[in-house]
Amino acid sequence: MADKIIIFSGKQYSGKDTAAKIILDKLPQYKRCAIGDIIKLTYGSQHGLTYDEIEKNKVIYRPGLIELGNWGRAQHPDYWLNKIIEQKGNLIVTDVRVLHEYEVFKKANAIKIRVEADRELREERGGKLVGEDDVTEIGLDNITDWDYIINNNGSYQELVSQVEKIIKNL
Repeated sequence: MADKIIIFSGKQYSGKDTAAKIILDKLPQYKRCAIGDIIKLTYGSQHGLTYDEIEKNKVIYRPGLIELGNWGRAQHPDYWLNKIIEQKGNLIVTDVRVLHEYEVFKKANAIKIRVEADRELREERGGKLVGEDDVTEIGLDNITDWDYIINNNGSYQELVSQVEKIIKNL
């Protein structure tokens, strides 16, 4: 079972991964594990592949990854979420996007962080925003019990400052 879990949520190009990387750089006892990563790690162990090999050749392995992902969800809707929670150590999950995922991690006493940034700035960072009405973009918009909310409309240094304040409370 994970000792501590930090989850990040936010819209595309809001800065979730950047904020998580700041924590990972300052607290090396944490490791990143996105929801998709646990499927890749499991697939790799089953097929004698490293995570990096899978990442470099996603096109080749995508059908197998999809099949494995679907297999896990057929076992139990929380199969992959539970696999993350069952890992040892301190974890940062960077891609919590829908209410069900949020609730599973909340029940596991995760520290919940929302990263917010204005639409125009997100578009400037990442280009054309795709699927903004999808549940994976709006599914957590009405959550109000975040442990921390980061406003990422400023400079990188302002983001670092906000994250450092959170780190002091971890």
